[in-house]
Amino acid sequence: MRSATGDGDPTEPSRKILAAIDLLGQRWMLRVIWELEPGPLGFLDLRRRMGNCSSSMLSDRLQQLQSAGLTRKNGPRGAYELTTEGALLAESLQPLWDWSEQWTSTGDGNGRIPWRAAR
Repeated sequence: MRSATGDGDPTEPSRKILAAIDLLGQRWMLRVIWELEPGPLGFLDLRRRMGNCSSSMLSDRLQQLQSAGLTRKNGPRGAYELTTEGALLAESLQPLWDWSEQWTSTGDGNGRIPWRAAR
């Protein structure tokens, strides 16, 4: 699955996944993708779904995702939606969803996931 040259310099395929990890590993990025997966949302509706994410942080993340070609905004006051590439990314989150369902079912019976139950 992973590939790198012997001198520690990542190969071209490795650089591509590392660029994706750098973008999507930022706080709130995948959450935005997840929340937009069912369909377009206006900024305020998306903000409500994002919990503790501030408006300025959400705006920054949406701008980054738009620059990366993963989301777009329809009109000056329009809704945000996933592009075709963004929708493909959202589909790739399904195995993570499936895994999280299994993982959280191994909690302590009180709805706490294992790492939180240990605290």
